Amino acid sequence: MDRSIIAIPPNGRQADFGSGFGQRSLLTVDTEEEFDWGAPFTRDQYGLSHVPDIARFQQFCEKRGVVPVYLVDWPIVQSPAVVEIIGGSVKNGQAEVGVHLHPWVNPSFEEEVNSHNSYAGNLPPRLEREKFLLLRDAIAEKFGSEPLIYRAGRYGAGAATANLLREAGILIDSSVRTNFDHRADGGPNYTKHPLSPYWIGGDRRLLELPLTSVYWGILRKQGRALAPMLARLPHARGLFSRLNLLEKIALTPEGVSVEEAMRGIDIAIDDGLPLLVMSFHSPSLAIGHTPYVRNEADREKFYEWFGHIYAYLAHRGIRPTTVRQIAQAAGLR
Repeated sequence: MDRSIIAIPPNGRQADFGSGFGQRSLLTVDTEEEFDWGAPFTRDQYGLSHVPDIARFQQFCEKRGVVPVYLVDWPIVQSPAVVEIIGGSVKNGQAEVGVHLHPWVNPSFEEEVNSHNSYAGNLPPRLEREKFLLLRDAIAEKFGSEPLIYRAGRYGAGAATANLLREAGILIDSSVRTNFDHRADGGPNYTKHPLSPYWIGGDRRLLELPLTSVYWGILRKQGRALAPMLARLPHARGLFSRLNLLEKIALTPEGVSVEEAMRGIDIAIDDGLPLLVMSFHSPSLAIGHTPYVRNEADREKFYEWFGHIYAYLAHRGIRPTTVRQIAQAAGLR
């Protein structure tokens, strides 16, 4: 388990990026097909109509000096429009691409389609490897750039995932969604994993960049102990949040207000996190594909969120960074 993504790392594994790195932010985009999040998983019931909307977001990022990393899955990489929209930005260093495995829509198609198997780490290692390598090779071919980073779809890493990534030349994983528990339908439990980047394995060949999600409130230091109990009590989490006792804040525009995100940023900075990892799903760039963007007003608020957050990060002295810069600072390149 020493080299397992789903295992809690032992002490002494925290990554050091050097004194010149400071505290920075990384923007990750789970770039994936549209599907009904409330319906059973299927092989073919999905869409790609939001893909043209990625162009506006890329332009938005370039104007602010932000280099997003698009974590691309199989339906996305098969879309010529995606390569046309962001391929040039990838080549000139204004965007990066990584791997994002949704096993239910990624060949080879051998497993039963269900919630348990939607977590790639639950698949037999041979099948997880086969799906991953097909996707990685397709991304490298279409974009002319070897992906350096991986995030499992639904954050579903498994016991064999880390060794697979090493063999495939992946330097960085970002599957750990710290402070979240996905065991209800067969996923991993990340409630006790670190928030600060750390090494998976003593050989320091694979770096973990957990998504940033912090506890805020009077009882935040007790957050990890209290959260499981509150989850079992109806309305308890909402009550504790309204009373400013305890709130879990993820750095995402999906369901998190600007004010909440700013509080989360303050906590992350005060706790000394060297890297703030933000994320969202690409279908949220268009109307009607996720619960977070249901109309034009929602979409404009989505962009306003990023405008406010990047202004606040700059105010707090947090500069954006890239996967390549992180790899270099960690001594991986």
